[in-house]
Amino acid sequence: MAGEDGMQLAYYIVLLVVIGGAMLFELSGRGGQALRQLVLWVVIFAGAIFAADLWLDGGGPRQQVMQGGRIEIPVGRDGHFHLTAELNGVDVRFIVDTGASTIALGPEDARRIGIEPDDLAYVGRAMTANGEVQTAPVTIDEFAIGDIVDRNVRAWVIGGDLDGSLLGMSYLRTFARVSFENDLLILER
Repeated sequence: MAGEDGMQLAYYIVLLVVIGGAMLFELSGRGGQALRQLVLWVVIFAGAIFAADLWLDGGGPRQQVMQGGRIEIPVGRDGHFHLTAELNGVDVRFIVDTGASTIALGPEDARRIGIEPDDLAYVGRAMTANGEVQTAPVTIDEFAIGDIVDRNVRAWVIGGDLDGSLLGMSYLRTFARVSFENDLLILER
């Protein structure tokens, strides 16, 4: 993630240079009206890209995995705690849900980690905010958050329209400490 953060920082620096240059150009009074309008449209376009990036990415701080098995997860704009874990080598973003009893994978996330939802036996049922859904038990070979790696983790694939995945109590109980400190969720092994 450090490389990704560096690229994002470089992007914002370039964006700042473009916007700052456009403002200096406009204030200097040089250039024809057509050129000024072109620069204005470039600034508008760059601002729209910046806003879309913030909107799609969440725009806020991300989880931090500290030494010693400590994970700090800041609250998102939507009021939920979002945790990204690597399942079978693929990044999956979860909503941490203390009201969920287990790990619940949405069909798309299941596919991404190598589990085909159409081939599963949906033998269970679960109550969700949207009503009752069918569930299929699965085992995730590797569940990693930074240096914390768990193997053969039990989960359920939801047979419905679950967008994303939920990280429930069955996994949260593997931590020695789960606490809330202001706008942070702290997990410690």
